[in-house]
Amino acid sequence: MRGAAAFPHGARRDRRPALLRRRVRGRACRPRPPRLMEQRRLGPVVGLGTWNTFGGDVETAREVVGAALDAGCRVFDSSPMYGGAERSLGAVLELRRAELEVATKIWARSVEEGREQYARQLEWFGRVEIEQIHNLQSWEAHLPWLERERDEGRIDRLGVTHYAASMFGELARALRTGRFDVVQLPLNPQERESERELLPLAAELGVAVIVMRPLGEGSLLRRPPPAEVLEELGVETWPQALLKWALSDQRVDAAIPATTSPEHARANAAAGESPWFDAEQRRLVERFAA
Repeated sequence: MRGAAAFPHGARRDRRPALLRRRVRGRACRPRPPRLMEQRRLGPVVGLGTWNTFGGDVETAREVVGAALDAGCRVFDSSPMYGGAERSLGAVLELRRAELEVATKIWARSVEEGREQYARQLEWFGRVEIEQIHNLQSWEAHLPWLERERDEGRIDRLGVTHYAASMFGELARALRTGRFDVVQLPLNPQERESERELLPLAAELGVAVIVMRPLGEGSLLRRPPPAEVLEELGVETWPQALLKWALSDQRVDAAIPATTSPEHARANAAAGESPWFDAEQRRLVERFAA
């Protein structure tokens, strides 16, 4: 459509973005057939975070984790830093442990404290698929003993994380050792610093990427765009659009939105289906997330 039509009675020109004004004439509105969530190096691309969610509330954990598993999520992220989240996660996994990948963390200044955290994790989870050093805390001290645990088969992959752009230089230094399999970093339309160095570096080194804060810890959800924007993007919810924005970068292996709602967990999982956003669609999401 080259331009807005001239309407009678003083109607205004259509000033929506060009992407929203494109329509295929006569297109039928049919429901999409169900699709399987896309799989990348860590499995299905939408997982579940547990930061500031169910803590020690086992019943909420059971409902949310069950909904996420049923929707196809497999990577479940936690940390000793998250209150009772690890314990609650472990309590609800007993019957479905084989279905998922536990991605938890060591968050300790000393090796002794880190080993104590790890012992509790083995008690709760049996083993750890992705063990991460949280916020680079004493990473050079923890890495040797974690590598031994990986060699013994109790850990599958080792990762390292940080949320602050001011620490991305140190995060890059850790990755350049070649001793990490996974990096966890923030990525959303308002936090894009990782695109400058970390994402290219991870791609170069073959390091898998987990995205934290894909919804900006809720800050990006306060002003969702009009329904017509979501329709044009092919999604039902604004969180789905934000998740697809991150996952449309093929260097990303998984995004881990946190929620206390089973309904939101199911809806978020739907963002893991293709097709992915092109550059114009990503710019549209960025515009409404600004």
